Amino acid sequence: MVKQYLLASDFDQTLSFNDSGVVLSELIGFHGFHDKVKGLAEINLVQQGAELSYLILHDPDFRHVRHEHLIETGKRIRLKHDVALFARALDTLGEGYKFHFSVISAAPQEIVQSALEGIVPPDRIFGTRFRYNEAGEVASIIRASAGWGKITVLEELRSRLGISHDQIIYMGDGSSDLPVMMHVNQYDGLTIAVSEAKFITRVAKRTVLSDNTMSVLVPLMEKVMNWDSAKIRKFFASHGLTLLEWEKVRTDMLTIQESAEPMAATPTS
Repeated sequence: MVKQYLLASDFDQTLSFNDSGVVLSELIGFHGFHDKVKGLAEINLVQQGAELSYLILHDPDFRHVRHEHLIETGKRIRLKHDVALFARALDTLGEGYKFHFSVISAAPQEIVQSALEGIVPPDRIFGTRFRYNEAGEVASIIRASAGWGKITVLEELRSRLGISHDQIIYMGDGSSDLPVMMHVNQYDGLTIAVSEAKFITRVAKRTVLSDNTMSVLVPLMEKVMNWDSAKIRKFFASHGLTLLEWEKVRTDMLTIQESAEPMAATPTS
């Protein structure tokens, strides 16, 4: 029997080097995006990850954003290396395994679909969806795939595939991925972080740091398929890639200071 898995990924900073909000801001000539996001975070008004969608809907500096701006933003997004190869390689990992790849992002769906055109089918991309008025302006949000919203999408996909929770693999990089990672961990799925941010690496079961998307296959091959390093290197070589550096590090980060008065050591028997 073929073992089926749902492999879901975030988009910004996970499959790409850029943040969609930054690229859109540059496109419309606005240069204070990070300050806007910081302000929203300080007042806890918007769920993390949904800041861009909120700004498009409510902020005067973004109110003139149209559908065509979102499409053009996607075309300007710089993807990480070998995203297309990664999507294709999932179908060649080996007999007995089937990985259903989907992208779940808080970014506007039009941006993600435009950025991944020809790589990931549009019906496998789930982003924040807008409703537009006759003038082409964003009138309202139909659905936001941020934070807990990602869990809703993930569960819908899982139910559609008819698989169990432990057959879910999720990869992400930021704070908006925390709820879905904790959800996946709770049911023994596999979570993979692709950034060094402490809040995400403490939750993810594996962390992989690389500018090449193919790197995410390594924990998948090890944990799901039980491949050894030789077989993994052979697979990469079959796709014209060489693992030049593969460093596995477990780091304990400690901060120690002297106490005012040393405590007496507890005697041991």
